[in-house]
Amino acid sequence: MKLAIGLAAVICSLALGAGGRATAAEQVPWAVASDVAVEQRAIVVENQGARLAGTLFLPAGQQPRAAVIALHGAQVPLRTDPLYRHLVQILPRLGIALFLYDRRGSGESTSGGAAPGNFDLLAADAVAAFARLRHEPGIDPTRIGFWGLSQGGWLTLLAARKEQRAAFAIAVSAPMAGADVQMNFAVANILHVAGQPQTVIDRAIRARTTVDDYARGRRSRAEAAAAEADVRGEPWYDRIWLKGNIDDPEWKRQIEADPLQALAGSRVPTLILFGQADPWVPVAPSLAALQSRATEFRQVSVHVIDGADHAMMLDVPPVQQLDTSFAKQAAPNAPAYFALLGAWLDDHARPRR
Repeated sequence: MKLAIGLAAVICSLALGAGGRATAAEQVPWAVASDVAVEQRAIVVENQGARLAGTLFLPAGQQPRAAVIALHGAQVPLRTDPLYRHLVQILPRLGIALFLYDRRGSGESTSGGAAPGNFDLLAADAVAAFARLRHEPGIDPTRIGFWGLSQGGWLTLLAARKEQRAAFAIAVSAPMAGADVQMNFAVANILHVAGQPQTVIDRAIRARTTVDDYARGRRSRAEAAAAEADVRGEPWYDRIWLKGNIDDPEWKRQIEADPLQALAGSRVPTLILFGQADPWVPVAPSLAALQSRATEFRQVSVHVIDGADHAMMLDVPPVQQLDTSFAKQAAPNAPAYFALLGAWLDDHARPRR
């Protein structure tokens, strides 16, 4: 793995205001106009029965442009969600276009009849967007890449494996382990923050593990049903993300998906960023897994953002971080994340010589 180093002080100054809803020009009469005009184009991508409605943000007067396709976190399927606002503010300033779309089955995008949570299909949607942008006026087809946070980070790795012509892939807060391992880690933290004793945490994880073992073919369905029934009446049952897992084919597909396998099958330059204080992702085991295969993953750069949580935010209380409803409000604000993102893109999204 290599270390990505670069100067991106301007990114910090731009992005520290990323949480605001109105620009300075909208708030005060003495503000000057922006020196970067941004064009917006409505684009529809069709893939496997779905119509994906999106918006392309382009810095005006600069051609051809690199482009970033953003993939969605599990709780933030809309292009208007605050999580993506920093990309709208930062990327055009760097001369990079951004494509945001509503995830299939959300907002203005149709589902195509597909069940939600199909990682392979969601990654394929991003690849379809890649194919569409390659023919979009003003976009350099050799400089299109993927970005995603949380589940979107995992999907980014899958999309890059599927589309080896991608110029880059950026996975933020993506676990380097199966979904069952990641969720057991998160559930333990959810219960800990809620004040539950270790005996309750152990019992909850034991029930989840039994159900997951059944999905992996290691236990019988009767054992899985008994384990789920044992905790179903507990007041903390709704907080352990177990309901409906026993016979859910999408959950089975998710826990069988291996992000390390996606990396092994990819030659795309990839940036992986973790938050130092992420309660949703087992960062230490993820780092160890990547380090153990460092010679194999030479296309990968890895960084840990000091003090950052799952959404690359600072100073958010753990109880709020672990509340899934907060994901709809989350917007990155860690300066080191902005700086590393800008520096890495400066290296990998510039015109090829």
